[in-house]
Parts: sequence; C-alpha cells; structure tokens
Amino acid sequence: MPPAIVAEGLVKRYGDVVALDGIDLSVPEGTVFGLLGPNGAGKTTTVRILTTLLKPDAGHATVAGLDVVADAQRLRSHIGASGQYAAVDEHLTGAENLEMVGRLYHLGTKRSKQRARELLERFDLTEAGDRPVQGYSGGMRRRLDLAGALVADPPVLFLDEPTTGLDPRARVSLWEVIAELVAGGTTVLLTTQYLEEADRLADRIAVVDHGRVIALGTADELKDQVGGDRIELSVTSPADLETVRRVLAPLAVADVWIDPTALRVTIPVAGGAASLTTALGHLAAEGVAVRDAGLRRPTLDEVFLSLTGHQAATDDTKETVR
Repeated sequence: MPPAIVAEGLVKRYGDVVALDGIDLSVPEGTVFGLLGPNGAGKTTTVRILTTLLKPDAGHATVAGLDVVADAQRLRSHIGASGQYAAVDEHLTGAENLEMVGRLYHLGTKRSKQRARELLERFDLTEAGDRPVQGYSGGMRRRLDLAGALVADPPVLFLDEPTTGLDPRARVSLWEVIAELVAGGTTVLLTTQYLEEADRLADRIAVVDHGRVIALGTADELKDQVGGDRIELSVTSPADLETVRRVLAPLAVADVWIDPTALRVTIPVAGGAASLTTALGHLAAEGVAVRDAGLRRPTLDEVFLSLTGHQAATDDTKETVR
C-alpha cells in the first residue's frame, strides 16, 4: 500500500522567517505518526499545509493519494482535523454541532442526524448530546471536537495537540479513542508536546526543529540515539561518589552524571542487564555500599532535550511560528 501521507521538501516562509525548511515525511496507512518539536519548530505549519489550509512555497505533498494543492477541494472530504482548541459552537447542542458538520460535508439531513447519534454514543456523549455545549467540560468539548473530525469517516486524521489542557483522566480517555480509530484502519498524524503521549501512541516519531526533521524513528530507536540503557544507583556515603565515577566510567558510553545532593549516579551503558551485574560486582569489590540500583531506558523527554537542546514545552505555551 502507498503511504497515506507523503511530504517532500516542504518549505514555508513568512517574510524573513523560515517556518519550514525542507520537511520530508512518509506515513504508512493505519499507523500513528508523531510530530514532536519545541515551540516554533513548524509542527502546526506542517499540519496546515497537509490539511490544505496553507500552500507551501516549495516542495509538494500528497494525502490519501491526492495533491494538497492541485487536489485541495477533493482532498478535504478525505481528511479530518482537530486543532489545539475545540472548534465547537457553544450555543448549539452537541448533536446540533455534529449535524451541522454533516451538512457541510453534504451528507444530507437524515444521514447527518444518524451520524451525529452514532458519534455521540462512540464518544460517550449521548446523555449530553441534547444539551448546549457551553455547559460541557473541557474533556467533553475535546471529545466532541474529535467526533466532528470523524463525521465523514475520513481515512486520514490530523490531530494538532489534541489533549492540550486536559486533565490526566480525560487525556487517557482520548488516547483510548485514538487507539480504537487506528485499530479500525484510520491513519493519524499527531502533533504533541506531551512526550508520554507520543511514546504511548506513535508507531514512528519525527523530531522537528527550526523547520527540519532532525531525527526519525520509533520511540525505542530515538532512545537508542541518546545512549540506550541507564544504570541508576544511589550510595550511602558522599565519599563513595567519586569512587563510583572512577570504577564505572569504563562501562559508560557517555558522561557519568552525579547528583551529590541525592547521592545518586547515572551511567549510560550499552550492555543492558549484564552491565548492571558487572557494575554492582565492581562496586562490591571496592567496598562501596549501594543503597539501591536499577536499569532503565531513557525517556523521550531526555531524547527531546538531547536532540533539540530544549525542554518540552509546558501546557500554556504555544508555537510562535505557525
């Protein structure tokens, strides 16, 4: 099967500001593709081009086999999109919001009403469906917005930071909905600043910075780029910290990090569990008393910081370059 989304050399400028500087993407059908990056990296600009809202200055892209510029009008009936903020009419009921979307897609009055009820049930909004949206919680609005993106049952769905501002419970609930959609064959391109979200949902991840893809792979492949496994251990005496550094430095594949306040040492290693066994043996031979020790994988947060030099953005920040 050809990829559901293809972008080659996408460039977008706003005056002297380069928002995209040659973005290349390929997303297989029926998968989740995560787009990560710091504020202003170009994530939202990419989504706007792929959803026909912007025209690129250079390069080209296809979605569901249709060119995003030449076939823009046809393409809009094959995609759904949910932005950073729920695009719902507060004065209409949940059902009326979905029926309106159905009519905009030319589904007809009868089918629009039927589809609205189907989606209200799917997103656990049936009881609230006949109430004005102005009384909905943030999580309910977000679910209704996603339901609206699915009215025409599109094969490709774009979610631009869909869980921004949601509480943890509502976020997990929305993750479950996305997983169900993909299990049914939908292709999802997801931008997010929640690294746990990408780790849990995305089959492949592209890290974007300054309008370019600087890393691409599965979550595990990206984690391997920053040193694979880590031994984390704590000792009982501050005097042992330098001994730990000296003894375990030969096992490390990157700098050994010491937290003198917590008496904790982190050692990036490549040998997995065998490295932990070897490390503990060396420390025992030196008479170092270890309080606790364990082996863990790096987090996507560490990958993000290593690749971009930035911490992942907080909830209340937004891209300054669109």
